[in-house]
Parts: sequence; structure tokens; C-alpha cells
Amino acid sequence: MSNGFFNVPIPVNEPVKGYAPGSKEREELLQAYKELREQQLDIPMYIGGEEVRTGNLMPVTPPHDHKRVIGNYHYGNASHVQQAIDAALAAREQWSQMPWESRAAIFLKAADLLAGPFRARMNAATMLGQSKNAFQAEIDAACEMIDFFRFNVKYMTDVYKMQPESLPGMWNRLEHRPLEGFVFALTPFNFTSIAANLCAAPAMMGNVVVWKPANTQVYSAKVIMDLFKAAGLPDGVINLVYVDGPEAGDVIFKHRQFAGIHFTGSTGVFNHIWKTIGENITRYRGYPRIVGETGGKDFIVAHKSAHAKEVAVAITRGAFEYQGQKCSAASRAYIPSNIWEEVKQHVVEDLKSLKMGDPEDFGNFINAVIDEKSFDKLAKYIDAAKNDDQVEIIAGGNHDKSKGYFIEPTLIVAQDPQYVTMCEELFGPVLTLHVYDADKFEEILEIVDTTSPYGLTGAIFSNDRYAVELATKKLSHAAGNFYINDKPTGAVVGQQPFGGSRASGTNDKAGSMLNLLRWTSARTIKETFVPPVDYRYPFLQGGSAAEGAL
Repeated sequence: MSNGFFNVPIPVNEPVKGYAPGSKEREELLQAYKELREQQLDIPMYIGGEEVRTGNLMPVTPPHDHKRVIGNYHYGNASHVQQAIDAALAAREQWSQMPWESRAAIFLKAADLLAGPFRARMNAATMLGQSKNAFQAEIDAACEMIDFFRFNVKYMTDVYKMQPESLPGMWNRLEHRPLEGFVFALTPFNFTSIAANLCAAPAMMGNVVVWKPANTQVYSAKVIMDLFKAAGLPDGVINLVYVDGPEAGDVIFKHRQFAGIHFTGSTGVFNHIWKTIGENITRYRGYPRIVGETGGKDFIVAHKSAHAKEVAVAITRGAFEYQGQKCSAASRAYIPSNIWEEVKQHVVEDLKSLKMGDPEDFGNFINAVIDEKSFDKLAKYIDAAKNDDQVEIIAGGNHDKSKGYFIEPTLIVAQDPQYVTMCEELFGPVLTLHVYDADKFEEILEIVDTTSPYGLTGAIFSNDRYAVELATKKLSHAAGNFYINDKPTGAVVGQQPFGGSRASGTNDKAGSMLNLLRWTSARTIKETFVPPVDYRYPFLQGGSAAEGAL
């Protein structure tokens, strides 16, 4: 039993390692990458305390070298989803009743393990399986995941400290219970840290989880489970399955004990999930928590006072880091006519200098997109733009999938701000920009706000504070993460809680106390020390018997 109010370690953002030539971390990462590249890992599902192997093997191939097999994962079916639910519910009582400081210790240990002995392996797995360069893997699979664990422990204590006032003679308490049932974590390919956080955040608050990662992230998902086990996470708290999405949903969303979903993925899938939950609402023991971060059509808008080189760098980094496969990546830009030629010169020069290829070559800024489906979609849009008189491709435009799924960073200039690639989410290294009359800033803000149904990230560049204030107000719902004179990517846990609204999700801000609150169900407890022994209130005194007679 706990006999103290415990202070947790003060979280500090994990420093990003540089991986400079000759550095220790560079040597360790390259060694881990080469070792994993030459193996074929056998990747089981993790259900309760069992490693489940079905024999129905699916290959894992690096997007940048899709003919090389680096592992095989055991594909499951509906029966394995049911087993995972059963294992989670079997673990629920003991886990939910574990003292919070013991739960915290597990994830604090996971953070320290990842900062140390697991770092090179987690980064290498992300580089191989998801085709990230060393820096993109470091800020994601190492630093952000570490930050999620450490900061969420602090936020957990902030939640538990939220207590009501008590008047004399009574004691009011607020108990933050885990949800009644299990949580389903459905996670994306593009951020290893998001995959970890979507299952870890509910678990930290005492919930049990069934976790289904994207098939294209299974490779690093295994390393995450290895990390959890090394940190001492009890069996059954997080159960990892590889199954068809609709097949998993058919079991999960009809289960009486389904308590919530933690999701990152496409808007279409999230809409379908929400509809399915609504159709099954009478089945559930309670109303499920629906927490999701979905798509985006993220923007950069420059004012005529903006510095051209700053805008150009924001475009290059904001649109093309990790091949534009970040939820926050800029995919549309609005540039005033007075600085356009200078912005164009700088961006085209930048894109000419970018190297593309295997993540093992640390000189490569660009790697492969995630799979053939993504490649084909992007190639289709690029080829259509080549044959459209309304637009001009001023950089990139080439693609090749003979060895890996390589899409050259592509910059499209559109005369029409409603051109298809200005409006539709592409999720790749393609940015479309529109050059507007420099004196029509307020009009372009209206176009920015109404062009897309999404509301995830966006950036304003200006050296005129009135223009900054105008954009901040006009675009108040266009971006849940809004950047002033910075690219619209790179949110840091503890600094910029992440999430958007409109068609971009429920805006529950991953990496903040707001998100953790969604995984609790509060109970108010009032204790009266000396209960009354007479039902009569003072106002009843002084009345006559006749006045009270029937």
C-alpha cells in the first residue's frame, strides 16, 4: 500500500543526437541497421503471455528495397482478436488496481531503456521498415517516444491532483478510474512514437489494450513490444495482433466490453469506425471514448512582408521531410507575387541539392514512400499534372519503383487555388502552391480557410504583426497546431500538444493531459464526518401545528 504522495521525475525533452561522422551514435546505428538488414526476423503476435505464431506468414520488405525480405509476421484472424480481448479483460482487474506509481515506473523505465540500450535498434527498425533517414528516425522513434512516456507520467499525476474543494464537516474526493472494458489502439505507419503512445497512454491510466498496427509498421511494432516487456509491463495489458482491419473491427465493435478507441489514420476509416460504433451503441456497457487524429491538407501562407528564404526553407523542410508522409506535412502553399520569384529560386535550388535513396546512406534527405499503393497514387497525380495546362511542375516530377518506391520531391504551381492537388490529401512529397496578388492577403486567407475540410496544421510567415494577428484570427479553426514564422511540422511533446479538429480528428492533443483525461472515468466521493440525526431543517422551526394540518 502507498504511504506517500510521490513526486515523479521532472520531464525534460530528450536531446536529439546529431549522428555526425565519427560519432558513437552513428557507428551504433549503422551497426544495428546492417545487422537487422541481413536477418529475417520471425515476428509473432503477442497475446497475454504468449507469442502466437499462425504459420500464415506475411513478408516485411523495406520500401526502399522492396525485393529484400527482412522479416515475416504471423497474420491472424478474428479468433486471435477475440483471444486478445479475453487476455486484456483477464489482466484488467489486477492492472487497474495497481498503484499508479508502479504503472508510472514501468513507463519511466521504458523511457530510460529507449534512451540507452534500445535506441539504436528502435531507430534502425524504423529506418528499415518505414524508410526514414537517421534524423527522422531519431526525432520520432527515439526522442518523441521517450518524451511521450516521461511527460505522460507527469500529466498522469496532474490528472490525479485535480481534486474538488471540501467544506467543513465533509471530505470531497475525485477518483480517476480507468474505463470499464478494453481500449482498441489502431495505429499508423508513419510515426513509431505514435504507435507506441496510442497503446501506452490508455495503459498508463490503468486500461488494458488490444493493439493493431498498420501492416507497414509491424517491424518496429515488434521492437516496441520488446521494449515494453523489458520494462516490466505485465502480460495482457497490451496485446499486439496483426489482422485485417474490417475483420478486427467486426469483433471489437460488437463486444460489450469495448470501452474506447485510440486512432491515427485516414479520415475515411475514422468516419466508418464512428458510424459502426453508433450502430452498435446499444451493445456496450457504456459510451465508448472515440479519440482520433486523421487527415490534413496542411498549409503555408506567406504575407508580402515575409522573408523569401525563410519561406523557401519552410517549404523544403515542411513539405518534403520524411517524403511528406507526416500528418502535419505542408502540401499547399500560398505565396504573394512580390516575393514569388525569390522564393521560387531558393526552393528550386534546395530541391536540386536533395539526395534520394537508401536510409543507410546518411547523405540522403529523401527516402522511399511507404508502399506500392502510395507510390501509384502519387504517380497518378504527378502524371496528371504534367498533362494539365493549368499547372506547371517547376521541380521534380519523376518517379521510379523498380527497386524502391521513390517519388522525386515535386513542386507544382497552380493558377487555380482550387486545383485538385491544392484540395485533396496526397500524403507524399508533392506540394502545390498558388501565387496570389500581394495586396489581396485577406482574400487569400478566406481561400485557405475554406479550401479544405481539414484543420490539422498550418503556418503563417510575416514580418507585419497586424498581418500575423489577422491570419491568426481568420484561420482560428483551420489548424489545431498553428505556426507563426515556422514550418507546420515538428510538434514536440510538452511544448506543442498535437491534434486538429474539423475533418482532422477529435483534437484531444496527444502529448498532453487533455489526452490522458479521455482514458479515465471520474467518480466523485463525498464523505460526511458527523451525519445529521434529525431530518428537520432550521426553516421548519416556528410554524404552528394548525398551519401544517391537512
